[in-house]
Amino acid sequence: MAATVLQQWPAGPANKNVYGYELGFLLDGIAAQWRNTANPADLAYIKATVDKYVTDDGAITGYKASAHTLDDIEMGRSILLLYTVTHEQKYAAAGRFLHDQLDQQPRTPSGGFWHKQVYPNQMWLDGAYMAEPFRAQYAVLFHTPADFDDIAKQLLLMDAHMRDPKTGLLKHGWDESKQMPWADKTTGLSPEVWARAMGWYCMALVDVLDSFPKDHPQRAALIAALNHATAGVIVSQDARTGLWWQVMDQGPGHSWHEGPPASNPKDGSPIEVRIGDPAREGNYPEASASCMFTYALAKGVRMGYLPKAEETNAQRAWAGIQKQFLTTNPDGTLTLHGTVKVGGLGGTPYRSGTFDYYISEPVVDQDKKGVGAFLLAGSELEQPLAKAPQR
Repeated sequence: MAATVLQQWPAGPANKNVYGYELGFLLDGIAAQWRNTANPADLAYIKATVDKYVTDDGAITGYKASAHTLDDIEMGRSILLLYTVTHEQKYAAAGRFLHDQLDQQPRTPSGGFWHKQVYPNQMWLDGAYMAEPFRAQYAVLFHTPADFDDIAKQLLLMDAHMRDPKTGLLKHGWDESKQMPWADKTTGLSPEVWARAMGWYCMALVDVLDSFPKDHPQRAALIAALNHATAGVIVSQDARTGLWWQVMDQGPGHSWHEGPPASNPKDGSPIEVRIGDPAREGNYPEASASCMFTYALAKGVRMGYLPKAEETNAQRAWAGIQKQFLTTNPDGTLTLHGTVKVGGLGGTPYRSGTFDYYISEPVVDQDKKGVGAFLLAGSELEQPLAKAPQR
């Protein structure tokens, strides 16, 4: 798949990609494969792509500071990778610029980042991945340890306020002001559990923990948040295919009790499910989220954050991904099918966050978000599990 990316989306002037999180996330996948193989072509691809946007003085072409969008922080991960490898000062300057942008990011009354300027007082799970792994890497590289307190705060605000107590899963968005039409007037939460949003959150946790100080007082809470999230993820995994559904708590067998639920024996979180109910009509297994959960589960096990038994869930998902979503083309390249193009809340045209909204968004082939997640999942499963401490 990495070779396919380099062939289908060559870096350079002819590349019509734009600066943003989709391209940044694709580069995260290429970086994961480069770390496994040390293939110089992969690193050259990352550098050529980033260099389209980072000028010699460290400015970022196409960055709109006034938008205050967390999405535009995500490519900072590739910028920091290139600084680590090359020590070129333009990457350090670009990284500092992105870091300083977060100092100006608007916040909710509780201190959570707005997802964008146009989404006031709203935290979206997507933002966890867009900003926090970059900030954690930056804090290590440039010795800003105070950042770790706020990184933990952002992720734990989501854990505290966005989880559905019935399923243990986190809703896509939280409007702390409770003013948005999609927001529950009591909780401020959006209506449904969107699988890719949960995927962003789980990946953010396992990646942030790479950099998080071992003695930080909130490290244990972040590991607990990961275990809370993956408890619901595992219950929601499709028993037949090993995949996850677009609206992930409404797949087959996922009819949640309306009354007081039992406690999950893993961590005490209240989740219980009836077995045997069919998937809600219109729901479907989704590729990008399935790859994201595969990555988060496998890495969580390898790093000792999750019980070793969860490696089986990741392996089963990886087999299902290859069976259901992957096609080998006549020229030897690969195509990943089944990625929902986008998912959001509010805006124009208005996105309601309902089940009908999520299943109405187009599903596309070879989407950069799906391919990036596929590369991360596959690269993680190539890692030697035995090297990590196990719980």
